[in-house]
Amino acid sequence: MDDDLSTRLPDAFPGPLPGQLLDRLRAGLPDGSVLTDPQVTASYASDMAGFCEAGTPAAVVLPRTVEEVQHVLRTATALRVPVVPQGARTGLSGAANASDGCVVLSLVKMDRILEISAVDRIAVVEPGVVNAVLSRAVADRGLYYPPDPSSWEQCTIGGNIGTASGGLCCVKYGVTAEYVLGLDVVLADGRLLRTGRRTAKGVAGYDLTRLFVGSEGSLGVVVRAVLALRPAPPRQLALAAEFPSVAAACEAVCAVMEAGLSPSLLELMDRTTVRAVNALGRMGLPETTEALLLAAFDTPHAPDELAAVARLCTAAGATAVVPAEDEAESELLLQARRTALPALERLRPATMIDDVCVPRSRLADLLDGTAAIARTHDLLIGVCAHAGDGNTHPVVCFDPADEDETRRARASFDAIMALGLSLGGTITGEHGVGVLKKEWLARELGPVGLEMQRAVKAAFDPLGLLNPGKLF
Repeated sequence: MDDDLSTRLPDAFPGPLPGQLLDRLRAGLPDGSVLTDPQVTASYASDMAGFCEAGTPAAVVLPRTVEEVQHVLRTATALRVPVVPQGARTGLSGAANASDGCVVLSLVKMDRILEISAVDRIAVVEPGVVNAVLSRAVADRGLYYPPDPSSWEQCTIGGNIGTASGGLCCVKYGVTAEYVLGLDVVLADGRLLRTGRRTAKGVAGYDLTRLFVGSEGSLGVVVRAVLALRPAPPRQLALAAEFPSVAAACEAVCAVMEAGLSPSLLELMDRTTVRAVNALGRMGLPETTEALLLAAFDTPHAPDELAAVARLCTAAGATAVVPAEDEAESELLLQARRTALPALERLRPATMIDDVCVPRSRLADLLDGTAAIARTHDLLIGVCAHAGDGNTHPVVCFDPADEDETRRARASFDAIMALGLSLGGTITGEHGVGVLKKEWLARELGPVGLEMQRAVKAAFDPLGLLNPGKLF
């Protein structure tokens, strides 16, 4: 693969004269909904992914209603202008990056929780609702919305749906796709499509709802979502286990899953990550450990289940197992895990965050292989992982001002993805493809799979106006 860190976007669409586009947009939108100040629009040009090229948008539009979104899409289709849907721009793959001359469609103002039903166990929300806001709102009703990306205090439900987000709880509760029952989607030509259902069951027709989850805004713009809820579980109790090697910690992970236990969280941090977390927040984690495993249960029998995990960790070679004494101490352990990525970002001027997922049985092979890649390329690479579902986040830390180190960083990033595929894994477990991994998506899908994906894209967006240059 090319060592150049910039991932190219397609050439700008020819488009209309700017004045014509802006006049037609403003004709159907309230005052203040269309932003054109270059300093303002530049702040909407990209998400949080590094080294993914972003274009210059012609305008940023902030709709508040479904009808306003339809107006934007009809205008864009009539004038052949690309549209890039955005949420909070917390993504890590460049999926929300602008292309030259596009309309950025920011959905953050569509932030209403429309319904919470304890009987049907659903919530109906607009795409700009922040994950944490929804989680707290349903908790007040004795309910639980499980998906919890690390950026849950900022990321939006629409963005979570677009990238099929995961989080710390996936080992027990699964990812965003498993909680999206139905969607309202504005298509490229402005038509409104309703998919899915509100009912507990439903198998009528093709599952178009799942098709939109993870599509990164390339098939349509989600304007409303029906989400499944669960009864609120008891508060989590956690433990931390220290291991002399990453391999031993991975052995414990496999033992926990093989024993039929269902932890609500099973997370791993390597030595580099533990030290970074301590440096950031003075968490008091054991810096002598080579790997720290965090396990939690949210059941009435959590102490007994944690004791079973402790025994399995000890049998796998843990040098210490420390249960949290109460819910507050458990929360501190979980907070330490949530700060892993910000902590690693402080070690060097820049990072590249990988998102490789492998079968649990190959987790040790991936982590040992990543350590070998770090040695080969003489780089600092910290790993935090949703170990219970095999989803790892190797974080390559480097200085972009150092040309050779930058080249080695990109080479190591690609080597980790190649390793993950060789172990029967996937290039992304929850961050999406965007522009960062589009070349690797083609490798994972193969020529027939890529052809079918492009055919689906053409069926929904024949002019190629929705989020061009992403995925493939």
